[in-house]
Amino acid sequence: MIMIFNIIYKTKLLGTAMKKRYLLLALIILSVGSLFVGVSSISPMDLVDYQSEETQIFLISRVPRLVAILLAGAGMSIAGLIMQQLSRNKFVSPTTAGTLDATRLGILVSMLLFANASMMEKMAVAFVFALGGTFLFMQILDRIKFKDAIFIPLVGLMFGNILSSVTTFFAYRADVIQNMSAWLQGDFSMIMKGRYELLYISIPILVIAYFYANRFTVAGMGEDFSKNLGLAYRRVVNVGLALVALITATVVLTVGIIPFLGLIIPNIISIFKGDHLQKTLPHTALLGANFLLVCDILGRVIIYPYEISISLMVGVIGSGIFLYLLFRRKVYA
Repeated sequence: MIMIFNIIYKTKLLGTAMKKRYLLLALIILSVGSLFVGVSSISPMDLVDYQSEETQIFLISRVPRLVAILLAGAGMSIAGLIMQQLSRNKFVSPTTAGTLDATRLGILVSMLLFANASMMEKMAVAFVFALGGTFLFMQILDRIKFKDAIFIPLVGLMFGNILSSVTTFFAYRADVIQNMSAWLQGDFSMIMKGRYELLYISIPILVIAYFYANRFTVAGMGEDFSKNLGLAYRRVVNVGLALVALITATVVLTVGIIPFLGLIIPNIISIFKGDHLQKTLPHTALLGANFLLVCDILGRVIIYPYEISISLMVGVIGSGIFLYLLFRRKVYA
């Protein structure tokens, strides 16, 4: 995978593919493919009969799954883009800043203290913990003097492991470790009509992110520089972190943890499109959705008729790309 990516990069084919129209075309093709890949064989002709079993599977399972993939892919990629801009570090994301682990801790707390809580109430608790964990990481970041590009995400990973250990400990104490495993492994196989609509919250969040894109770009240049330009730096940072926490909470509650997505996609886009958020945000959302679609389709066909979870597919492919980016960072430091 790394070798293929390296060849594509050197031949500049990926740079051409980063054009928005090609990303849109790829998204359409992959979306159509996703709708007709699965255990149940469905063809376009089967959809003519609205009452057929194939049509019901298509509407109840395939379409919601596709919408969930698109929203989760775009949302987590944008969350990573915002975090990287505000932290001024290309290797910071919800995966490497403890945001995902703080969200899972919030879900555990909602299960233990609010056993009969609705999904929206659980999301509120998860959002508070995700926001608190992200703010705490940013405070740690401010106090670290040695701000090396590789050292900072390592601190974030250690912070996330502490939160994950706390979550696992209390989950074992309360005998809910099996329930928590549903949010440990991201999986789209259980997405059906009525179980994914929470992800629609991502749509207004992405609109707000686009509205604040220029402010995030300026804030990424540093607090002193931002204030000299008249930007309310702290308010902009707080808005950005709140958007990241809200996206993360909705995705984890609906799908589960999807690692590396918010880390690698913004980095790939920045290589070819730069760091201006308003210009790169649409490309980031499109590439994130495309990447997640590819991983999901591969997960469905590799061991057909069984599935590989999306967190495993993204973890394997994403970790390989992450290693490539680390080595590339060293070469082009």
